[in-house]
Amino acid sequence: MTAATFPAEGSVSVRLWLDGNTGGNTIVRAEVAARRPRAVAALVGRRAEEAVRLAPLLFSLCGTAQGLAVARACEAALNIDAGAQETARRLLTDAEALDSHGWQAVVEWPARLGAPPRPAALRTLRQAVSAVMPALYPAKDGLRPGGGVLRPDEAALRGALDRMNGWLEEEVFAGPVPRDADELARWAGQGAGDAARLAARLLDPDLAGWGAGGVPLLSESGPDWFAAALSGDPAFATRPQHEGGPALTGPLERQAAHPLVVSVTERFGDGLARLFAARLADLAELPRRMEAAIADLRPADPATAAGSAPGTGCGVAETARGRLAHWLRLDEAGRIADARMVAPTDWNFAADGPLARGLAGAEVRGRDDAAERARLLVAMLDPCVACGIEVHE
Repeated sequence: MTAATFPAEGSVSVRLWLDGNTGGNTIVRAEVAARRPRAVAALVGRRAEEAVRLAPLLFSLCGTAQGLAVARACEAALNIDAGAQETARRLLTDAEALDSHGWQAVVEWPARLGAPPRPAALRTLRQAVSAVMPALYPAKDGLRPGGGVLRPDEAALRGALDRMNGWLEEEVFAGPVPRDADELARWAGQGAGDAARLAARLLDPDLAGWGAGGVPLLSESGPDWFAAALSGDPAFATRPQHEGGPALTGPLERQAAHPLVVSVTERFGDGLARLFAARLADLAELPRRMEAAIADLRPADPATAAGSAPGTGCGVAETARGRLAHWLRLDEAGRIADARMVAPTDWNFAADGPLARGLAGAEVRGRDDAAERARLLVAMLDPCVACGIEVHE
């Protein structure tokens, strides 16, 4: 049996049972339990600006997206129209998502190959990402209800984006981005870096279609749907469902129509290869989206409330791992009386979610192989907390 120690800040626990009658070649039962900290409760009793400042400190990952989701929820509750800030905000969350994907590429992906992680390789990328906020908001006040004083520095932003593109070319792709399954296979065969070597492993016919769970993609992105779900049922925050069942959020949801993902899906079907192709496509598309956003930026000043009484509001933000939503209710004094959230890990690592369905019934070659395949699938779904795996017969 393999096991892991779960830290206090939360974890995902995966327990697999193999069929002893067949020599342990089938996962006959898979249990997935996500224990994510409910730090959102710390927002209760806070005023809007205080809550937005606190949110990035409560969540160790995706702090910018967390702060923006709370800011958008507060704006909806206070009737603040911050639409003039949205292009800059998407630029901030895209840069953060690129940083998160980058960490996977140089830390988690080498680990799946048995190679040493390379966290020092993140230095250049993180310096470029950290330059985005001050290049948008000189006072670094972008994370607040109504937005900050937006004064884009186009030259600084393009310089930061150039450094991000250079990092991707050097550390991940080592050349042009593969455009279809054939180019992906050629790129993988050259083995120019950890990403290419992992691609070669996942394109092996024994693994390419492994872990297919048949879970539909989460099609909802609007705050109204999340507001109704979170406010209507407190349990939705820990056991989310879409149309009565599980759903998958993240790179595959965003990039399902990307030519690389479409080609890999046609060749290998659902499973590990498709999930990895979606991550590569996301890495390639984020800088393109950022370039388009920079071209659309315009100066803007903070927006203010329209004067109506405080109410309820929901804010949604995209992270590298998928869609994040915060819902809250303000009391008459403008303090948060109730706060709820649903994160990508709540969807992808639900008891009956994409990981659990991808593991149950899957063919393996004994206990060690089952554990390593499970780790590959976990890495492609990328939880925001540590994950421990146990294998039993």
